[in-house]
Amino acid sequence: MTKLSVNVNKIATLRNARGGNVPDLLKVAADIERFGAQGITVHPRPDERHIRYQDTRDLKKIVTTEFNIEGNPNPKFIKLVLEVKPDQVTLVPDAEDAITSNAGWDTLKHQGFLKDVISKFKNAGIRTSIFVDPDPKMVKEAKATGTDRIELYTESYATGYTIDREKAIQPFIMAAKKANELNIGINAGHDLSLDNIQYFSQNIPGLLEVSIGHALICESIYLGLENVVNMYLNKLK
Repeated sequence: MTKLSVNVNKIATLRNARGGNVPDLLKVAADIERFGAQGITVHPRPDERHIRYQDTRDLKKIVTTEFNIEGNPNPKFIKLVLEVKPDQVTLVPDAEDAITSNAGWDTLKHQGFLKDVISKFKNAGIRTSIFVDPDPKMVKEAKATGTDRIELYTESYATGYTIDREKAIQPFIMAAKKANELNIGINAGHDLSLDNIQYFSQNIPGLLEVSIGHALICESIYLGLENVVNMYLNKLK
């Protein structure tokens, strides 16, 4: 079964909109685990507009499943990850002013940089993953960085799913096959939802984990958080 890691950034966004501690990020994360999710993901950005750096420290103390911190590996981010020591760090090449992640790494152009950063995390005992587009060449070059896993950037799949799902998923199947060939673990995330997650998970060989935040929280407004978490788990079986 592919594991479900829930990104709780949107919970922090809602909390920050009014100040105070409602909703309580730590309680929500603990509830998500209690509902059956196998991981919690956060993506702190330099301006701390949703997840704050202190949130990652606080979550580390209470998360009992897998804790995944993702973000652009600038010096502040690297320092935080080495301090908190999550189970997994996912490296994402997003600009400081990006609304959300919008591209994978060029693993050839940035190979030296990625190799250096990844070695720091792996020496600290942290599993590493890097965000990549569904391109077998980028997957191949990712191998040389020493990463444990890749996270397939799934926006193009989500966009194309309603038009031609077979065409939309083909690049991801090819990228996954290359990753399997190279013995690189496969994660995936971005714009996955209850509508498209099952087809994706059933067609990607060796898919270990999906990270879902925005859609899951939005769906929970209508259907309830516990119900939605379990709906995802059923679709990932």
